[in-house]
Amino acid sequence: MSAHADTHAHDDHGHHHKETFVTKYIFSQDHKMIAKQYLVTGTIMGVIGVIMSLLFRMQIAWPEQPNVIFEALLGKWAPEGVMDADIYLALVTIHGTIMVFFVLTAGLSGTFSNLLIPLQIGARDMASGFLNMVSYWLFFLSSVVMVISLFVSAGPAAAGWTIYPPLSALPMAQGGSGTGMTLWLVSMAIFIASSLLGSLNYIVTVLNLRTKGMSMTRLPLTIWAFFITAVIGVISFPVLLSAALLLIMDRSFGTSFFLSDIFIQGEVLHYQGGSPVLFEHLFWFLGHPEVYIVILPAMGLVSEIMATNSRKPIFGYRAMIASILAIAFLSTIVWGHHMFVSGMNPFLGSVFTFTTLLIAIPSAVKAFNWITTIWKGNLQMNPAMLFSIGFVSTFITGGLTGIILGDSALDINVHDTYFVVAHFHLVMGISALYGMFAGIYHWYPRMYGRMLNKNLGYIHFWVTAVCAYGVFFPMHFIGMAGLPRRYYTNSNFPLFDDVSNVNVIITIFALIGGVVQIVYLYNFFISMYYGKKTVQNPWRSTTLEWTAPIKHIHGNWEGEIPHVYRWSYDYSKPGHDEDFVPQNIPLKDGEEELQH
Repeated sequence: MSAHADTHAHDDHGHHHKETFVTKYIFSQDHKMIAKQYLVTGTIMGVIGVIMSLLFRMQIAWPEQPNVIFEALLGKWAPEGVMDADIYLALVTIHGTIMVFFVLTAGLSGTFSNLLIPLQIGARDMASGFLNMVSYWLFFLSSVVMVISLFVSAGPAAAGWTIYPPLSALPMAQGGSGTGMTLWLVSMAIFIASSLLGSLNYIVTVLNLRTKGMSMTRLPLTIWAFFITAVIGVISFPVLLSAALLLIMDRSFGTSFFLSDIFIQGEVLHYQGGSPVLFEHLFWFLGHPEVYIVILPAMGLVSEIMATNSRKPIFGYRAMIASILAIAFLSTIVWGHHMFVSGMNPFLGSVFTFTTLLIAIPSAVKAFNWITTIWKGNLQMNPAMLFSIGFVSTFITGGLTGIILGDSALDINVHDTYFVVAHFHLVMGISALYGMFAGIYHWYPRMYGRMLNKNLGYIHFWVTAVCAYGVFFPMHFIGMAGLPRRYYTNSNFPLFDDVSNVNVIITIFALIGGVVQIVYLYNFFISMYYGKKTVQNPWRSTTLEWTAPIKHIHGNWEGEIPHVYRWSYDYSKPGHDEDFVPQNIPLKDGEEELQH
């Protein structure tokens, strides 16, 4: 394994041909620019996803009431301002798809793997800049196709983000099952290609391009997280691609992989012998590793930010790596817990319950290690640190309900209710978003050379934190009361009249939480031009990315790449004048290297 990245091919990067606008900002092969492209694209998709959630939340809170916003944004799907039932399902479907894949997967892995892997391991760039560029443009193309599907005359895909057959497999099943569903599948196929190219690039870069002295046990936890995330992606995304291709065959070429004994209006269709449960297995074999693909990068970012802002070494560095590896392995053998009510053999259910409860152990190791890292630390409460602490909070509260849902006997009562929605939004939605926000506040000066406004950051954090719990905490209770997900109105069920007030409260919190993101967007885009200029190492951090010049240059470092002499968490080390020792500072005589 080559730890020496100083290959001759990289040496002439300091003075190479003049870049044009197109090669610098559009078809760039520089990992720092590609990271920004991912971030801005992910942000735009995030705005679309959040607006959708606010639309259907208003529908649940005030069903059948005319709403001028519906009329303005949904047009023919909201005649006289009353939302159509079909478009409600479509909004839920596209919201889920955009947030899980286009915002969290691409926003976290795409942005931060690209930005940090070369800078933190001491490489000039990714192993293949060209593949990196292709990966981003495939992601951009898939985003465009997904957005185009919103404007199909029969409506976008409306089978839920999990696209279970037969709704997704029969083009005539409902409006959104036609062209909208086809575009969804095309978009996802392109997205998977993008994700695989990116992942392979990240893996090769981490294994082959580390600078001299950067052994695997000196890597920051961010790099470990990105590396293992990429490995999980390479293992699991092809399975979703195969499911999508088989679904396309069923839809367009008359096969019966997922269909059998279908009747439409009394007429028997010709499909025989397929199984919709097969699709569930294929989907969730990706779908469960996917939630770890989303959360692991956030965990890596939070570990790095907490150590920096506690001015302490991360607690249990090797245990943190071991837990990342354990999560990666276990994530591939728990997918059946999404299918406890699919007629699964009870013995198989107990096996999946066992593996699911096992995955709580490495997750708990990480949670305790974060808490122990900030214990008695010299805490710097900047917005990045607040979002990191928020991450640990939502990860624990969301994870606790996972113990209930992971138990096959307990899950039956709350399956497909709002209890499930509350669980996974807290543990992977909100937690991953907090990790992403923490990363943006922390590495913004590294990306743009300017600081984000701290006070706007505080407003953003506190309002978002209160509203996130305000939305998802009450959902646990309406879920336990039996309220099913994905119903566009509950007014036909007198049983649920009691929870209608709770739904109004949830929606009000959601609206406030959605609006406050405008503060963040303003801060993000205005600070690019008017933010306070940063110093080279604003957080007094030990890792290599802060040794590179503020001005972005192709190849990251002028002259020689720094060599590494110590691990990445030498904070408050006795015998040093400063409370941090960067990795490129040689050990003093008699100084021992720490390895927790």
